[in-house]
Amino acid sequence: MEQAARDGRVRVLPPETAKKIAAGEVIDRPAALIRELVDNAIDAGAASIEVSIEGGGALRSEVIDDGRGMEKADLELCWLPHATSKIYDEDDLLTVETLGFRGEALSSVSAVARLEITTCPASGEAWRLCVGPGGTGDAAARLERGRRARGTTVRAAGLFDSFPARKKFLKRDGAEATLCRQALVDKALAFPEVAFRFVQDGQLKLFLPSVETRRERFCDALLGSGEAAFVHEIAAAGDGFSLSVVVGGPELRRSDRRVQYVIANGRRIQDFGLQQALEYGVQGWFPNGSHPIGAIYLDIDPALADFNIHPAKREARFKDPQSIHRAATGALKDFMRRKGIAEAERGRGDGAGTEAGASPALPFDTRESAADRRSGYAADASYPIPGRERESARKAMEALLDAAPAFAAPPRRDETREGTAQAEAAGESAPTDQARPGIRLRLVGKAFGLFIIVERGDKLFLIDQHAAHERLLYDRLRAKPPARQELLVPYPFVADSAVEDEFLASRRTVLEALGVGIERDGAEGWQLTALPESWRTPDEATVREILDLRKAGADLAERWYATTACRIAAKDGDYLDDAAAEALAEAALALPVPRCPHGRPIWMELGLNDLLKAVRRIE
Repeated sequence: MEQAARDGRVRVLPPETAKKIAAGEVIDRPAALIRELVDNAIDAGAASIEVSIEGGGALRSEVIDDGRGMEKADLELCWLPHATSKIYDEDDLLTVETLGFRGEALSSVSAVARLEITTCPASGEAWRLCVGPGGTGDAAARLERGRRARGTTVRAAGLFDSFPARKKFLKRDGAEATLCRQALVDKALAFPEVAFRFVQDGQLKLFLPSVETRRERFCDALLGSGEAAFVHEIAAAGDGFSLSVVVGGPELRRSDRRVQYVIANGRRIQDFGLQQALEYGVQGWFPNGSHPIGAIYLDIDPALADFNIHPAKREARFKDPQSIHRAATGALKDFMRRKGIAEAERGRGDGAGTEAGASPALPFDTRESAADRRSGYAADASYPIPGRERESARKAMEALLDAAPAFAAPPRRDETREGTAQAEAAGESAPTDQARPGIRLRLVGKAFGLFIIVERGDKLFLIDQHAAHERLLYDRLRAKPPARQELLVPYPFVADSAVEDEFLASRRTVLEALGVGIERDGAEGWQLTALPESWRTPDEATVREILDLRKAGADLAERWYATTACRIAAKDGDYLDDAAAEALAEAALALPVPRCPHGRPIWMELGLNDLLKAVRRIE
C-alpha cells in the first residue's frame, strides 16, 4: 500500500485529504478564521460584533453578532463546500458586493476544527449545528435546538488538532492573538458604523464603538490620545469609483509603513500601487526617509474590479488602476499644498488661519484660492519679499537663487576690522535699520554656520539656511528648469540590471526635458552626455542619482529637482554676508510652504513669551 502511494501514478485524493488541503488555502491560521467569520457577520447586517479567543485563537475562536441570523434549512447547508447565499451563477462574480461569496469559509473551518454554530433569525427559533473536524456528509453534523437572541454565534475549537502538520507552524499564543486582533482592526477600519469588541483569554482588549466617519475609526483603532488633531480626511472621485483618504500630517510620521492601509469595497488588500500613491501624494513633507500614516478607502463599481484572484481575497485587480492612482495622488498633493499655505499664514500672523492643532477647512478643487492669492504663491516662484525695494537685498536674493552659487569662506576678524576702518576713512557708514524704510524683520545674527536668526515683532525665527535655500531653488527649478550643458567627454556606464536598462530606455525623453542627456553605447552600455548647468556632482554619483529616480515613479521630475536643489544649495558652514542672509530670511518667511523638498521644516519660531518662560520671568 505504501509503495502504491508513491509510484508516481495520478489518482484522486480521498475527500478528507482534499478537504484539508483546500481548507489550508483559506484558513492558514486563527487570524484567517477570524477574518472569514467577521466577513459573514458584516454581510448579515450586524451592528455589533464581538470576537473572543483563547490560546491565540487555536484553542477557541468565537464570533458573536446581532445580524439577521439563519433559518434551520440554511443552517443545515451553510457548512457544506461552496454553500452560499451571496451568488447564484458565475455572472454574479462580476458584480458581487458582499465580503464573503465563495461559500468556502465555514466548510474550511469544519475541515480543520470543531465547528459549532448557534443562530436565530428575527422571527423564528434558535438552532445549533455541531460539526466535527474533517466531517463529510449528513452523518458528520448534529442539528439541535439552541438558545440565543437574534443573530449568530460561530465557535471553532481545536484548530488544526486533526492536522498537526499545519499546527506546528503556528506562532506562540501571544503572536497569534496579535494577528487575530489585527484582523479585527482591518474590518473595523472599513466599517466605522459597526461596533467591535475583542476579548482575549477572558479580558476585553479592544472596544471600538460605532462612529460616523472613517477618520474617527482610524484614530480610535490605531492612534494614541492627542494624535487625532493631526489626522485629516479628504475625498476624490473618478469614473466608476470614489476615494476617501485618511492621512496623518508630518507630526505623526513613522519610520516604517506599518500604519498604512488600502481598503477596497470593505476589504483590506495588498496593493503596492495605491500604497505608493499615499507616499507620492505627501512627498516633500516627511523628512529623512520617514513615512506617513493613513488609509486609502476605495469604493469602486464591482464590474471594474476582480476580488476573486486570491483564495483569501487579499488582492484585487482593477480595470484602470492608473486613474485611481492619479486621483489619490492628486487629491493628497492638493490638500498638502493648501494645508502648508494655511500653516504659513498662521505663522505670519495674518489672522487667516485656524486654531493651532485644528484641521484647516480647505477646498479641494484646483482653482486658485484666496489663500494662494494672499500668500503670493505663483507658478513662477516669485515670492513677495518685504523690503524688496532695497537694491542690496534684491541683488543678494538674486545671487542666492543663481545656480551653483559660490560661497566664500568667512572673512578673518582682522580683515573685517580693516574693511570697517577703510570704510570709515572714506566717510562711509554701515546702513542702519532706521535708514532702511519698510523693514519688517531685523537680522540678529548667525549661529553654528547653519542658522540665520532674525527678529520680527515679538517673535524670533531660527532659519535653516540650507533648507531655506534648497526650497527656493527647488521652486525656481520647477518654474524654469536650468539650461542643459553638454559634457566635454561623455561618461560611459552600464546599468546593474535589465530593470534599470528598461527604465533608462523608457524615461529617456523625460530625462532629456530635465537637462539629462543619455545615449546607448553598444548593446548593454550607456553614455551620460549632458547635465543641467547647475549640476556639480561627480559623474559616478550622478549616474547613481539618475538610476535611483526609478523609485520615484510618476514623480520623477520632482525628485530630480529636489536632488538638484539639495546639491547646489548653501551647505552647513557656508558663509553668507549679512545682506544675503537677511534676503534669504525674508524669502524663507514668505514661502507659502515652509518646508524643504524633503519635508524638513525650514524655520522654527520662538515668541517673546516662550523666552520669558524659559528664564522664568513669567510662568
